[in-house]
Amino acid sequence: MENDPELDGKYLGTITRDFVRVARILQEASYQMRVRQISQYPIFPVARQEVPLGQRLMGPEMAGLEWYYHLSFLEEFVARKLIERPGHFQEAYKNPEEFCCLFVLDQMQGFTNFVFIPFPEDD
Repeated sequence: MENDPELDGKYLGTITRDFVRVARILQEASYQMRVRQISQYPIFPVARQEVPLGQRLMGPEMAGLEWYYHLSFLEEFVARKLIERPGHFQEAYKNPEEFCCLFVLDQMQGFTNFVFIPFPEDD
């Protein structure tokens, strides 16, 4: 798959609609992964179809989501050779207390990209 540098509107709109519904679940999963010292770099692969990456958290059958959400982490991406220079990734990684790291996959279009979306602030 090739990596496009921009997450264009066709992805951003549907991901944002889904993210509003799943943000708290992803935020809690990220917290649990870090506090249990599984990884300090949680990554959430999202795809329109099932992917053999990480552990599945939820999919379109839940609350009308458009994407499947999986839970993974930097070390799995390195082991699978999806990230070749973990130091560069760690430098670019945003604070997981504030941002969710999504790995967007669209196998039909051959598109992959990391995107950091801020978690909603507490009311």
